[in-house]
Amino acid sequence: MASNNDSIQKTLFVAILLCLVCSIIVAGAAVSLKPMQIANKQLDKNKNILAAAGLLVEGESIEEQFKQITTRIVNLETNTYATEAELAEIKAAGYDPKAFDQRKSSKDPQFSDKLDASKDIASIKRLENFAAIYTVEKNGAVETMILPVHGYGLWSTLYGFLALEGDLETVVGLGFYSHAETPGLGGEVDNPSWKAQWVGKKLYDESGDLAIRVIKGKADANSPHDVDGLSGATLTGRGVSNLVNFWLGDNAFGPFLSDAKAGGV
Repeated sequence: MASNNDSIQKTLFVAILLCLVCSIIVAGAAVSLKPMQIANKQLDKNKNILAAAGLLVEGESIEEQFKQITTRIVNLETNTYATEAELAEIKAAGYDPKAFDQRKSSKDPQFSDKLDASKDIASIKRLENFAAIYTVEKNGAVETMILPVHGYGLWSTLYGFLALEGDLETVVGLGFYSHAETPGLGGEVDNPSWKAQWVGKKLYDESGDLAIRVIKGKADANSPHDVDGLSGATLTGRGVSNLVNFWLGDNAFGPFLSDAKAGGV
């Protein structure tokens, strides 16, 4: 006669109980580790901001290095720094102005708007109302400004930072911290040699029009605006050009930068 312990009912009961116990353990671990995950995510973001600005010193504390950076929230609708009332609104919605999650806010209908297709050259679909920018300041003057940028490449949306000198016309550096472009092709946006080409490039031509771009093929070494194309990754290179020009253009940071250069911000 079969033992009662071998019955189907008891086997199912034990299996279900084991699943419940494991689920509780996993859920508890996820909850307890969430603050650490958030902190590590912010640390990695800060590291990429420093790297784009050419300020990252390997082996030294990211927290200490980031103390030279000032975080500010810009209202992309008014082209000004966010007011106290706007910062209070951001906080009330669950966002931290000091560690602003722009990727999240860009998908939030309360803090973003759908872009008209004719304006959406970076293929981002929605534009956030507020953006976090980062500055290095000395004696009240901006020495470096780091802007968040993102846009679609070939396979993915590239998220990164573009750093400018205090003249707001000269590139200090460009780096991406998140993308899924093809390794060895579009993934070459992470190649230090390619990123180094951006340093010193000028955003505008003599007429004041945006002129910086990634071209197809090899750029003229004397060109103040052109960067080499990515071999075998024309669409990724075009995507980088489009996202840089979108974020520096009239529909994003362009008016804010113009006002800042004129001393109006």
